[in-house]
Amino acid sequence: MVLVFNKPYGVLSQFTQEVAGQQTLGQFSFPPRVYPVGRLDADSEGLLLLSDESGFNNRLLDSKNAHWRKYWVQVEGVATHAHTDRLESGLKIQGKRTLPARARVITPDVLPRIPPIRERKSIPTSWIELELREGRNRQVRKMTAAVGLPTLRLIRVAISDFTIPPDLAPGNWIEATPSEHARILPSKLR
Repeated sequence: MVLVFNKPYGVLSQFTQEVAGQQTLGQFSFPPRVYPVGRLDADSEGLLLLSDESGFNNRLLDSKNAHWRKYWVQVEGVATHAHTDRLESGLKIQGKRTLPARARVITPDVLPRIPPIRERKSIPTSWIELELREGRNRQVRKMTAAVGLPTLRLIRVAISDFTIPPDLAPGNWIEATPSEHARILPSKLR
C-alpha cells in the first residue's frame, strides 16, 4: 500500500515527537505499519508518501535510481532567468556540487499558508518551480539561498510522474491507485 499525504506546515515527517507538543504523522490516523518514504522537514509542505511495502523506500530513494522531485518555492526577492540558470547548472553546497536541475519562474495558484509566511513591505516575493534528482538535507533552501533568494515557503508537488491531487487538502491523505503507484515507482524500479 502506498499513501499520498498532503503534509501541512509544522508537521514532522515521523511518528514520534522530539519535543512535547510538536505535530507528527501520528496525528493523522494512518493505517498501522506504514512509514514515510523520504522526508519533508517541518517547515516544508506538500507531497509525502507513506508505505508498508518492503523495499519501496530503498527502490525509490536509492541514488542510482535518480528520479525527479518537483517543488514550488516562494522566495524573498524577484526571481529572474539569471537565478534559474544558476540553479539549473548546479551549485556547490554542503561541499559538493548539486546535479543539474530544472528551474523556472512561476505564478502558482496556492492556498495561503497557516501560519502566514513572513512578509516585508519593502521586499517582494516570487515563486520558482525547481526539479531535482537528488535529495540532500535542506537542499532546496540551500540552493535558493546560494543564488541570493532565501526560501520563505517550500511545497513539494510531484515525485516522478505523480503530482499531488489538487483537491487533496493539507492534512488529508488517500491510498494511491494502481495507476498512481505506477507513476510514482516506474517499472524499472519495481
